[in-house]
Amino acid sequence: MSVRRIGLTGGIASGKSAVAELLRAKGAVIVDADVLAREVVEPGTPGLAAIVDRFGRGVLLPDGRLDRARLGQLVFSDADARADLNAIVHPAVRRRAAEVESDAPAGSVVVHAIPLLVETGQAASFDLVVVVDVDPTIQVDRLRARNGLSRADAEARLAAQASREERLRAAHVVIDNSGNRDALEAQVDELWRRLNRPFRRS
Repeated sequence: MSVRRIGLTGGIASGKSAVAELLRAKGAVIVDADVLAREVVEPGTPGLAAIVDRFGRGVLLPDGRLDRARLGQLVFSDADARADLNAIVHPAVRRRAAEVESDAPAGSVVVHAIPLLVETGQAASFDLVVVVDVDPTIQVDRLRARNGLSRADAEARLAAQASREERLRAAHVVIDNSGNRDALEAQVDELWRRLNRPFRRS
């Protein structure tokens, strides 16, 4: 039996990581695009070299690592710069994700946690797409608390992603993360039961 491929996505600060960790605890193999995106731009990688070529050495920290905060400031306010960065990072992340998935045992539930799944047109490549959904006002509040951003900066980061409606149109399963932890866990429990039943894509 081949692996069951699940795409997990949601807007920034929606709670994708929390859902991924709950699924990991149940036995899913998690392929986290955010983690891989850091791996492919470590010092010495072709990814980091390409970023420096495009954006200059000003996006590096003194120790030679990528200054993600500085790069974020550049790309979240400039759609062309963001597209250039995505063209560097996304192919490298997809190659690494394929390697991780290929190592998963037969029959595994492999969950690809991809923040920009909808934006990058990957929905059709998964057996099931799970969207973690939350009201945008809650996203802004969480993002400001988590990253110390101004309201304007937080709203700009939301605007740089697909709209809530676009993500929901791509979903086979929606997890509402506007409630408490118990409510989230109950929905993940139901999802896990579904993933372990004989598969039929809806």
